[in-house]
Formats: sequence, C-alpha cells, structure tokens
Amino acid sequence: MSESIDVEVRPATQREAKALAEIQAAASQAAFKAQFPGEPMPEFDSLKKSQSFWREAIEFGDPQVLVAVADGELVGFVGFDRSRDPKTPATMGEIWALFARPSHWGKGVGLALWDGAREALIEEGCTKVTAWVPLGYERALRFFDMAGYKREMTSIKTVLIGLTRIEELRFKRDLK
Repeated sequence: MSESIDVEVRPATQREAKALAEIQAAASQAAFKAQFPGEPMPEFDSLKKSQSFWREAIEFGDPQVLVAVADGELVGFVGFDRSRDPKTPATMGEIWALFARPSHWGKGVGLALWDGAREALIEEGCTKVTAWVPLGYERALRFFDMAGYKREMTSIKTVLIGLTRIEELRFKRDLK
C-alpha cells in the first residue's frame, strides 16, 4: 500500500449521487482495463442511470451508502445492506458496492469504507457479511482477502456487464 491519507467516512447525501456514479464508472473502467488489456470496454450503465440508482439508494437507504472524503473531495463510497442472495438469514449482510477513485487506490480509502460499513452492519444485527467480486479484478480480490474474507469457491456465477460475461466469486466473513 502506498502512503495512507486522512479519510472521513460519513453517510452520503442526495447531491453526491452524480459523484458516486462517476467514481463507480472510473473505478470499473480502470479495473476492466487491468483485467482485459487491449480489449474494448463493455458498455457500463450510463452515468445517468447509475446516478439515478445511487440517488434512490441514498433517499431510501436501500442499500445504505457511506462516502469517503479526503481534503474536501469525495474519493470513494460503499453501498451495503442485508444480503440479496436467496435463502440467506436476516443476519447476513452484503457489501453491494465498494469503489474508490483510481487516483486514491492504495491509500486506505477502501479500508476506511469497509470499517464504516462493518460497524453499521453490526449495529443492524448482522453477524456475517458477503461480497461478490469479479474474478480477475486482482486489486479487489486482494482487498477482500486482506480484510479477512474467505473465498467461497463453489459460489462462482457469471454476470453480464454490457455484452461481456464476467465471472464473480462470493467472499464471506464474520463481522466480529
């Protein structure tokens, strides 16, 4: 990890939805380019559609959204709530999204966001948490490994991002 920075983690506000969509797009594109160098980028959700999703999530708390701010700039966010996986107990949380600006990768933003989400999930009565991570997104895979998650190798599923099929792996850990 490179030099850590001071990060404030707090609940997202409605007016930050556009910045969240921009961070998600930039981080997703950077991660995709690292996984598939030289291949054309798939079409991700439009910024307008993504912005609408995050605005609604912030308004209704589904998922809950925390942002990371460093030097007055929004540099990352985490969306989390109960698990969306079928047949999971009400005590199972899920990290729905965790993104940082590529310029802030390796500076402690993800860890600060994870700490905030973990505390909030515990307050909600969750005892375990999962996260779905695209295979090949090495930075994200390492992050969840270092955060104490265990890979569930039998959980691999294929999702469609634009016209590109990506395999995802579920990670799981206790919250205590």
